[in-house]
Amino acid sequence: MKPQTSTFLDDFDDPLVMTEEEEDAHEDDLWFLPGPLEDEPDDLPPGPRAEPPDTAVIEDWAKAESVHAARLAGVAGRLGALDDRLLRGPAGWRHRLAHIEAADLSWFAGDRVNCDRLALWVSMRLSGAQDDPNALARVGWAVRRLTGGPEPKGDLAAFLDRRDPDNIEDSTERFEDRSGGWLDVMAAAGDLHPITRSCMGFHLWSLAGLGRHGDQMEAAVTASRIAVSDGSGAIFAPLAMGGAGGLRATGLPPERLARWLDGMSSAILKAMRTLDDIESWTWRAENSMEQLSGRTPVALRKVFTEWPLVSAPMAEAMTGASRAAVQRNLAWMEASALICEVTGQGRYRMWKATG
Repeated sequence: MKPQTSTFLDDFDDPLVMTEEEEDAHEDDLWFLPGPLEDEPDDLPPGPRAEPPDTAVIEDWAKAESVHAARLAGVAGRLGALDDRLLRGPAGWRHRLAHIEAADLSWFAGDRVNCDRLALWVSMRLSGAQDDPNALARVGWAVRRLTGGPEPKGDLAAFLDRRDPDNIEDSTERFEDRSGGWLDVMAAAGDLHPITRSCMGFHLWSLAGLGRHGDQMEAAVTASRIAVSDGSGAIFAPLAMGGAGGLRATGLPPERLARWLDGMSSAILKAMRTLDDIESWTWRAENSMEQLSGRTPVALRKVFTEWPLVSAPMAEAMTGASRAAVQRNLAWMEASALICEVTGQGRYRMWKATG
């Protein structure tokens, strides 16, 4: 019987030769494999995006600073002139400007405390039945922080007089954590000009979770202190004396910085005019009151230098003189056109230095 020849190939080293058409047909038969990724529809929801770091906003403000570099230099020069003048002037000038600035800021924040009510509250803690004690306390805090106190960049909680209660819940975010994030951003922006940093800090205030009732007052006072962090005469940079337009929170950083610079420039000019007026008045009052004896006239001149509005009880408390001596000197100063009465009332009268 003739043996049959095997039909299998004995040489396994020979490759299996397939044409291109046969290879494509072979892959089409593999129906159980998934198709190419680019052919599959993307039905999955988008995943969470990585949040930008808190310091990413600094780049936007750096660009805004470069856009307004010339204008920033001009405002910084005016602020430097105010700083030098306050450094050479009496301490009462700083208190006078702080009092005016705090009263103007109260109108921006919605408290609307007039200079006369503020003067009575700060000097003697007197308030009327129609006054809001919380509003007076907020504006009184502004006067204290515009005339001194701790620096905001050190301990913000101490600067704002705000602390977390001892019985705070574990799920509640602590104030020190919120303020710490804001302070970290401000520290990272150390290469920016102090005026630019003050503007950035003011507009990041609410975003950092530092806002509460009256937070606009706190944000503005904090920003005004940051703007003169390198100064030695001026404790704060005026923001509201020339109007509150620079404090409007609309637009991109370049727009906000432009309004900030314009508002600060107007406020500084008004502050300088205020100092011109009170310096001229002081010189005129000294010459007119040379004929008066005693310490009461000198003490009264100092009171009118420090305070925009003065009442008889305020003058009595600050000079330590008797009521009769204070009223006699006030009457003499009014008759000499050094001061004028502004309330037009028979009681609770207040005077201011005439220009």
